[in-house]
Amino acid sequence: MSTTTLPQRGKETTTVPAPAPVGGARALLARPAFVAFLVVLLALVVGALALDGNWPGPLDKADAVKGWLDDVSNWLTDNRATSWIFLYFLLHISNWSEGGVDYVFTFLNNLGWLGVTALATAVSWYVAGAGARLRSLRIALLTACTFLAFGVLGLWDYAMSTLALMVVAVAVSAVIGALLGLVAGLSELGNRILRPVFDTMQVMPAFAYLLPLVLIFGIGSPAALVSTVIYAAPPMARLTALGLRGADPAALEASRSLGAGSWQRLWTARLPLARKEMLLGLNQTIMMALSMVVMASVIGAGGLGDKVYQALAKDNVGMALVAGVCIVLIAIWLDRVTAAAGDRLETSPGTAARTSGDAGAVGMEKLGGWLAWGLFVVFAVVATLFGPVGERSWPVDWSVSLSAPLTRGIESFTRAISDGVPVLGGTDVWASHFTSWVLNPMREAMQAAPWWGVLLLVAVLAWMAGSWRAGVTGVLSLGVIGVLGLWDKSMDTLSQVIVSVVCTLVVGVVIGILAARSRWVMRLIRPVLDVMQTMPQFVYLVPVVALVGVGRPAAILAAVVYALPAVVRITAQGLASVDPAALEASRSLGGTTWQQLRQVQLPLARPSLMLACNQGVVLVLAIVVIGGLVGGGALGYDVVYGLQKSDLGVGLSAGVAIVCLGLMLDRLTQSAGSTGKRGGTK
Repeated sequence: MSTTTLPQRGKETTTVPAPAPVGGARALLARPAFVAFLVVLLALVVGALALDGNWPGPLDKADAVKGWLDDVSNWLTDNRATSWIFLYFLLHISNWSEGGVDYVFTFLNNLGWLGVTALATAVSWYVAGAGARLRSLRIALLTACTFLAFGVLGLWDYAMSTLALMVVAVAVSAVIGALLGLVAGLSELGNRILRPVFDTMQVMPAFAYLLPLVLIFGIGSPAALVSTVIYAAPPMARLTALGLRGADPAALEASRSLGAGSWQRLWTARLPLARKEMLLGLNQTIMMALSMVVMASVIGAGGLGDKVYQALAKDNVGMALVAGVCIVLIAIWLDRVTAAAGDRLETSPGTAARTSGDAGAVGMEKLGGWLAWGLFVVFAVVATLFGPVGERSWPVDWSVSLSAPLTRGIESFTRAISDGVPVLGGTDVWASHFTSWVLNPMREAMQAAPWWGVLLLVAVLAWMAGSWRAGVTGVLSLGVIGVLGLWDKSMDTLSQVIVSVVCTLVVGVVIGILAARSRWVMRLIRPVLDVMQTMPQFVYLVPVVALVGVGRPAAILAAVVYALPAVVRITAQGLASVDPAALEASRSLGGTTWQQLRQVQLPLARPSLMLACNQGVVLVLAIVVIGGLVGGGALGYDVVYGLQKSDLGVGLSAGVAIVCLGLMLDRLTQSAGSTGKRGGTK
């Protein structure tokens, strides 16, 4: 029993026993929020058994909302060629977008396959260091192999179409994101206004705003470009604002003391100090732009994504896998180049060499720079002379067709493991049991729960997390879903999200714990996580459909695979960053490895674990919607149906419902994470 020492006037200190702490079930029952949670659960059960829990008819405005959206869709279709909004504003955006993409594609086509490969290799080498560094040579080799793979696999023209749209989309997204980041980073009012806009842009599934953009711009590059900018600009804006707000106050004060004005401080102090965050934002923008460019193939964007979409429609797994490999190669190439550029800015080898007086290192840096610029000129001349004379596209005789043999091999493999596997059963058996034992009961329970009980449950969960704002947001979001007449479908989608998040967290936390406690485990899984994290969303559907077929299990498996890398990395980083002194104290008291993990590491890493849960929710929700393409059903199916049939009333209503679910889950997990952080700092 612990003791407490009490000082007494004129006497020696007296030691008295301290009250025993209340722990376990008694501590939970002592919390009013937990008691309210139990009461709400009991009310949900009773209400589901005895009362009518359907959404009230007078509050269901689905027909009115759908009618209004259909009127908007008809107006857009009828006035596209006559309204001043189109003629003097939207038409210019459409023409500029299509012209910019066509110009870049023509430029790449005129360079020819040799010129494009050589120029991309030289640019990657220069950006990565362009000196005697081994890393720059590895990245240059990766670039050359990536572009050669496009030709060998027979997808050169498709890859150039994707790159042309990528170049324009990333440039526009980076500029718009940087400007919005400046507003949010320099103005508190701007930050408050833009934060919910960024949250909505991050949570809203891309399929939801593809439909209105198609109605405005038509099918093709303009709608694909605008949708990509909407999807890819927020990371650049957020990280730019973060870098500007996190600038060293001492450096800003020193600049101010030298008489620099606000603009001078921005250009000479704030932006240079925020360049690392801005480059990280550019990296994330590139990855999200690639993901969206691939996804925009469903509205006529073309490129590699079109090959994947066609393969999914024709059930040609080999074609989808070949195109998916090319997309992954682009993602890995761009990720490695931008990461190397960020490391180069952070380490600044030339600056370090000048500081230490190493003239040789400075000379090598200058030599590498001049050599790179000289190679630019040489490659430009060679491409100009060789392109028109030789074949601009990759020679057909140098390509190999792998789609047919891959399709046959994958079909044979999936047939072998789908059924009849001794003891294990097979993937079809697993998918069937998972649907019968987990998905169906979860969906039936969510749909049977009375609507008022679900609202109360969300409010109590927000109370337990310590945020009444999260409760208000969650209740209002569910109210909007009910008004849209999508309560049952939303509960179906919510059940899939909950199951996917639970599976992701269980697997991700276990792997993250192993990676945090063992270096060889982290080294083993790091390349796998890199590939999984750089792979666009659309590509995840290919292998899961081959394994478990079309249906909700395929959508959930794709969601788990998509969200798993972020959960594993955040969990491992959170556990590895626990104070070593706390672990040493636990070890000195005789704590075992399991006790250290359960009593020290996991409690201290709770903020990181809640952040992993939050990111898992956002990523799972994004891919579950795309799962509507492979039989996921519910809101995802409505979004896909509305996009394919140009039905704005169905597609946009489902998209708004998905946004409401995302906002509710995001706010709840964020509140729980901030509560854990406060609790951990006490």
